[in-house]
Amino acid sequence: MADLDDIRDGDNFGLNTPADTSAFYLKGMNSASWGIKNRMSRIFNRDSGRTVMLAFDHGFLMGPTSGLERIDLNIAPLAEEADCLMGCRGMIRTCIPAENTKPICLRTDSGTTILTEMNHNVLISEQDAIGMNVSAMAAMLAIGDADTEASTIANFSRLVDIGNKYSIPVMGVTAVGKDMTRDSRYFGLASRVCAENGASIVKTYYTEGFENVVAACPVPVVIAGGKKLPELEALELCYKAIQCGASGVDMGRNVFQSEAPLAMMKAVKAVVHNNATPAEAFDLFNTLKNEN
Repeated sequence: MADLDDIRDGDNFGLNTPADTSAFYLKGMNSASWGIKNRMSRIFNRDSGRTVMLAFDHGFLMGPTSGLERIDLNIAPLAEEADCLMGCRGMIRTCIPAENTKPICLRTDSGTTILTEMNHNVLISEQDAIGMNVSAMAAMLAIGDADTEASTIANFSRLVDIGNKYSIPVMGVTAVGKDMTRDSRYFGLASRVCAENGASIVKTYYTEGFENVVAACPVPVVIAGGKKLPELEALELCYKAIQCGASGVDMGRNVFQSEAPLAMMKAVKAVVHNNATPAEAFDLFNTLKNEN
């Protein structure tokens, strides 16, 4: 309790120093709550303004696909090199050590698998996300899929309501609609729909004209790695996306299916955070690979 006999008048009001009203360092976050900004600052490096997320949520669709047979052996050792981990609640709880201090982006929708019709998803309990102390929540929007577009947008809108209530950022993940061309016009539309519905982060695919996708989206855009590519091609993909204004990558298969996943993580980080060229990053990959 304050000592009532020693109350001193303030005398250092900094009258000649205006209050700092500089903008928050991430695109579109000026009006976000303190909690959302704080969580976003855990995910996005404050020096580069970018992130390298490690995605391993594939299993809820694909099961134990190559590279994800054992999350505890294949993903947990990579955690320290990631800026953020993106996975499903079951794998995080069972396979990621609780002493992990990396931010978690929780895959918050779940549904049908590759064995049936995709994208018929529902949201998990909000209590689970809060109880797991996550830094962000993610859900998919199936823009252009006549059967599931409306339901996935409804899921996402509800998740944003939850995120706003508890100051947790929400990442919109754009699925590829069956009836739309995979070009900048489609991904620009899908990304904008995510932002219009309240996303703090958008995850989408790189394509020609990606600079237009980023410019029309008022929040940070990270790219999905997509299918496994040769390491140099994957690094070129990262580089081109960053040059077009992407705020990072959320890579899975191009890391955990690499012949040297840890080396690949470090090479991707060199591109995203240090502006390394694909050739420089590929040299780093080969050097680190050969050291192991």
